[in-house]
Amino acid sequence: MAIVLKGSELTIDQLVSVARFGEQVELAPAALERIKICRAMLEEKVLAREIMYGVNTGIGEFSEVILDDDQVKDFQKYLIYNHAAGIGDPAPIEYVRGAMVGRINVHAHGNSGCRPVITQTLIAMLNKDVTPVVCQKGSVGACGDLAPMSQIALLMLGEGEAYYQGKRYPGREALERAGIPVPGLEARDGLATINGSNLLTAMSAIHLYDINRWLKQAEIAAAMTIEALMGNLKPYDKRLHQIRGFPGAVRTANAINKCVAGSDLQTGKIKVKVQDAYSMRSSPQVIGAAHDAIKFARQQVEIELNGVGDNPIFLPEYKLTLTGANFQGSPVSLPMDMVGAAVTMVSVLSERRLNRLTNPALSVGLPSFLTKGAGMFSGMMLSQYTADTLIVEQRILSAPASIQSIPAAADQEDFVSMGMNTAIKNGQIIDNAYGVLGIEFMAAAQALDFREFKPGKGSQVAKDVIRKHVEFLDIDRPLYPDHTTMKAVVKSGEILEAVEKAIGSLEE
Repeated sequence: MAIVLKGSELTIDQLVSVARFGEQVELAPAALERIKICRAMLEEKVLAREIMYGVNTGIGEFSEVILDDDQVKDFQKYLIYNHAAGIGDPAPIEYVRGAMVGRINVHAHGNSGCRPVITQTLIAMLNKDVTPVVCQKGSVGACGDLAPMSQIALLMLGEGEAYYQGKRYPGREALERAGIPVPGLEARDGLATINGSNLLTAMSAIHLYDINRWLKQAEIAAAMTIEALMGNLKPYDKRLHQIRGFPGAVRTANAINKCVAGSDLQTGKIKVKVQDAYSMRSSPQVIGAAHDAIKFARQQVEIELNGVGDNPIFLPEYKLTLTGANFQGSPVSLPMDMVGAAVTMVSVLSERRLNRLTNPALSVGLPSFLTKGAGMFSGMMLSQYTADTLIVEQRILSAPASIQSIPAAADQEDFVSMGMNTAIKNGQIIDNAYGVLGIEFMAAAQALDFREFKPGKGSQVAKDVIRKHVEFLDIDRPLYPDHTTMKAVVKSGEILEAVEKAIGSLEE
């Protein structure tokens, strides 16, 4: 069933369904009517020669330059030309599709002033698999993602480039192949297509979707390692966390308990320490803190997805035009900077548990570096090196971008969010996080193979999935194929899906 865009109630999961999985979209009839009413008001104001920013004035430092009637239409074309100023490799298709979803949902409010055909063209492009080629870099996250969104707007002129059914074409040819007419740009249409933080918000939405799945796998890996290290299970009693009150910690404790249910460690027959190291017993508090950070970021991103990020905005009920700065990306970039740091923090925790699995002084009787032939063989010694270098890169990338403003446009735009930098670096942080967790999964599976007790059902299912892809390390072999494979397995969510099928959702 198609997802109906109406300016409200758009969720991250719905955006991902369209952006990644190709779900069809529709515009709510009431939203189309709002767009028509707003456009009629704008055209009245244009005829009355009312001064409106970006309609009959220049933009940025040129906002005081008034355009004559002949210039108003052509201005939109040149606006798109000069703002299509990004650089570098194309953004992934799912990011661009997500930005288009967000932009349509902004238009659905009926405050943007564009012609309905602009919104309808964006919908047709999504439904017929036409995705503009958009440079990943070039946005400062205010006045929105102008550079990348302008490459989307080029298609409205039959220009630029686009992917269609997996191939790259000139923009006009892609539209023709899909049977989509070129709408052209008239007064306000261009700015209404580009004037919001839609790409960085779409990227953030997709990242939050993926990070939630990654964090659940971090809980599974923690459970496996805790069992392999014969951990004391008292720190994962949810009552301990309920009495403190952080919902993320309660959630993680529940998830770990679900994974270890049925373990011989629960019988009391296996001797355990009175207290384990922080990297084990703090797992609910640390992973839980990340859950809580992501919950806040998710709230902010969904507000942005359902808000109006234009400048100016048009209020037909008041016959009013208001200028402001609703394009500013800071409400998204600030919490998403925190999310990047949260993923790095959980990755550090994972590496510390990996260290305990491989260090003979800490591993509770496991063979040194998880190999039977220590000395001749080095086992997983070098796996830790790989995890460490990934984490150092994550730490570097965890510096916040939201405080890095550089003034532009002759100081008219003297504070910008740099939210695109946040989104780009978060993508790199998450990519490394898949690798770090994949290595812990490998080590935990290896360690459990040395133990002679029954692990919990969730841990056993996870180990079985790992063993489908990576064999037990009996004698040394090159490990880069295994590391790379496990990174891909974590990214795919295969372990998570198998575990949740066996023991139920880790979120409940």
